[in-house]
Amino acid sequence: MVKLVLLHKADSIYEDEPDVVYDFPRAYLKAVREAEGDWIVYYEPVKAGARGYFAVAKIQRIIPKPGVEGRYLALIEPGSYLPFDAEVPRLVEGRPLEASLTEPDGSPKKGGAVQLAVRRLPEADFARIVDLGLPQDLERREATRYNPVPDDLAEQNTPFQRPILERLTRRPYRDVAFRRKVREAYDYRCAMSGLQLRNGGGRPEVQAAHIRPVERQGSDAIRNGLALSGTLHWMFDRGLISVAEDCETILVSRNKVPGDVVARLLRPDGKLWKPSDRKNWPSPANLKWHRENVFGQVVTDEPISWG
Repeated sequence: MVKLVLLHKADSIYEDEPDVVYDFPRAYLKAVREAEGDWIVYYEPVKAGARGYFAVAKIQRIIPKPGVEGRYLALIEPGSYLPFDAEVPRLVEGRPLEASLTEPDGSPKKGGAVQLAVRRLPEADFARIVDLGLPQDLERREATRYNPVPDDLAEQNTPFQRPILERLTRRPYRDVAFRRKVREAYDYRCAMSGLQLRNGGGRPEVQAAHIRPVERQGSDAIRNGLALSGTLHWMFDRGLISVAEDCETILVSRNKVPGDVVARLLRPDGKLWKPSDRKNWPSPANLKWHRENVFGQVVTDEPISWG
């Protein structure tokens, strides 16, 4: 097995969905087959200023693309995709992070390997890129973000140096990474109430909800998340509310949720408040899954008090 860098362009002819599938031509089949069962890093160049490396994922298996001669699909292992907390530039202090893109004097190569959509990635390069995108101390950073640890306690909070792959598969770490990215994408505003509430210490009250739960083949992609207040998160997970086929109209289980509660909790226009960056809008496929598998179908013994 071998690790890879996979080039992704949102406006390309290839129908990628980074947390689900990577679409590629036959020319790269040998290299991608070598990475079957291993981790990859996604990279996206942007003309206005390179987005750079933006996520990791694991290739589960490769299949021919149905109905398209000469194209293949790398299926992403469910639950493996994780966006970087901070996107990583291709160059750091003028030097590429990939050895294959570096001249002997440390300067960046031009053309050739730089243009490849699939590049083999040595373990050391993979570790360096992941460390920059998903820092070891991410959990501590989040825990102390609005309540800094006093200097005399800082030494006690030195993070345990976990191996890269252990960090990528630990649920607590992934939950923190997911929460940070989803709340940031929604500007710390609840997608259904439109409110941007913070407590006295400046801590955002909004939570990050998975549209399709990880344990039911959902991912930690921003597009599988909604920023919601605690109450609306609870209602969403229990199928009392959802989002319509137009991906913006909020659906309410009217026989279970009183009208005055709807008026108090939801935006007056009944529409979803979405991120400013379109690439972070909720996935239509995941919203459809929630409508068909959760909305109006979750049975709970918990008493509902709308007082």
